[in-house]
Amino acid sequence: MDIRIGNGYDVHALQEGLPMWLGGVRIPSDTGFVAHSDGDVAIHALCDALLGALALGDIGHLFPDTAPEWKGIDSKILLRKVVDLVRSNGWRVGNADITIALQRPKLAPHINAMRQTLSAILGVNTDRVSVKATTTERLGFVGRGEGCEVWASALLMQEAENISD
Repeated sequence: MDIRIGNGYDVHALQEGLPMWLGGVRIPSDTGFVAHSDGDVAIHALCDALLGALALGDIGHLFPDTAPEWKGIDSKILLRKVVDLVRSNGWRVGNADITIALQRPKLAPHINAMRQTLSAILGVNTDRVSVKATTTERLGFVGRGEGCEVWASALLMQEAENISD
């Protein structure tokens, strides 16, 4: 069996009056993410981790913010497209690990819903998707409530009969 590991990072600014989407789940909040798509920074970081594991570029390369077809798009659709690309290259997701840094709102009540949503798209059991939330103890742009940053890692696996090298 061959394995690949990728990591992803994304950040979005917060603005009042916008919806907040994280991990495919609508989070009740007075602020949301400024973005060309729905701004789901967790899914964007996860897409980059999956793409990075296969050296297929990044989310901005596949879905540029200059293209009108991606304006306001649900990031779950982008993740499905990335997972399809992973599968079409002969790989499958082993697990994913996501860390979200956001000062507020508290995300603990939404973690399980994010894990369930993401695992369904990735095609893995929920116990293979970790979502963790932290604050930055009021330090930096996250701590001041100006934005959110997310780190994601993904493990991809390929069965021996699919290895071409």
